[in-house]
Amino acid sequence: QVHLVESGGGLVQPGGSLSVSCEASGSFLKIYNMGWYRQPPGKQRELVARFVVDDISQYADSVKDRFTISRDNTKNTVTLEMSSLKPEDTAVYYCNALIKVSTTTAPNEYWGQGTQITVSS
Repeated sequence: QVHLVESGGGLVQPGGSLSVSCEASGSFLKIYNMGWYRQPPGKQRELVARFVVDDISQYADSVKDRFTISRDNTKNTVTLEMSSLKPEDTAVYYCNALIKVSTTTAPNEYWGQGTQITVSS
């Protein structure tokens, strides 16, 4: 069984900084495309940032130059560092990864449980 466990999040004032981390645990062979999505209140889930191939990252236009994604392959973790946060960044943030669990099956997509980030004064 594979689990994505998120940590971090919470309440922050506009202009502040925050980080969230995600660790993949369980039995698996390889992690692909690990990253972060978010779902603002009343809206659909959207991409925030992710690794698409090895160390090549992709960001939503709305977070470029404010958010930074990093990963530690030795610990199976991905971290999103957020700065200059805005009220419109308020959302539930979800960790996402494409993970291959065996040599006989295709990679499957996994989601974390989500962590709330609220940007408000």
